Amino acid sequence: MFNVYIQKMNNVKKSFSIRDMENLSGIKAHTIRIWEKRYNLFTPERTTTNIRTYSLGSLQKLLNITLLYNSGYKISKIAKLEDTNIPVMVREIVSNNSEKSHAINAFKLAMINFDQTLFLNTYNSLLSERSFRDIFNEVFIPLLNELGLLWQTDTISPAHEHFITHLIKQKIYINTEKLQMVEPTQKDKVFTLFLPENEIHEIGLLYLNYEITLRGYKSIYLGQTMPIESLVDLLKYYSNVHFVSYFTVSPTKDDLTSYFHKFSKTLNMSGNSKLFVLGHQIQYVSQDELPTYVKTFNSIEHLMDSL
Repeated sequence: MFNVYIQKMNNVKKSFSIRDMENLSGIKAHTIRIWEKRYNLFTPERTTTNIRTYSLGSLQKLLNITLLYNSGYKISKIAKLEDTNIPVMVREIVSNNSEKSHAINAFKLAMINFDQTLFLNTYNSLLSERSFRDIFNEVFIPLLNELGLLWQTDTISPAHEHFITHLIKQKIYINTEKLQMVEPTQKDKVFTLFLPENEIHEIGLLYLNYEITLRGYKSIYLGQTMPIESLVDLLKYYSNVHFVSYFTVSPTKDDLTSYFHKFSKTLNMSGNSKLFVLGHQIQYVSQDELPTYVKTFNSIEHLMDSL
């Protein structure tokens, strides 16, 4: 469902290449150069090898200009605006227009600026017309997929990614908590959601917890990096446990068979337990050799349709 984020330790980026600018804004590098030359919108610095580099301020300005440009403003008109007026116009557009592309651009701008207020204003504007589920599926998922590509190309830093994903998680927590105030109505099965050892990418699992709870099931969320042995206690309380997990980077493709065997030996001795798996690593699972107690799903929608 989501692109893979591989943890790196590096500083917050303050200098961006023309390719970074293109990746973040969606404006072709050739067009950025034209805007720079014809309208003097940006003033890049040059490395000792004569390569353009752009400041954080230039990136912020480009994202603002992109939002105005995509909203129908001509670049010649934008170029005549005072720099201080551009962010004001952007905020007006965001508050009055909840189109998906505008919202995604606003969220990216919030990420680059570490601007929590812009994130919340954009989210609340969307929420005035859409449900949380619509926002997550129509805006947050495309945004996260874009961030995955930006991460892989070193366009954004861990600080940027952690900032925006924390805010998205916060919204999932808030909306899930509202549902948890009501007793489960579906009693035939209990879901236990966890990530295997060394797995920390939990947004997909968090949202799945929301969807399962929304459908009236009891959902027990255990979170990141859970050893199989630590799940045994659940069997003391519930007889029909459906374990659900995301395999994003772990277990590796070479460890999948042994992981399923260990699950069966530890958690499925009675034959009542199930293991539902989503995530990047399921592409390496051989469906012909898959144990009967394990099911793989390509998406949250695929899993929810099977219930």
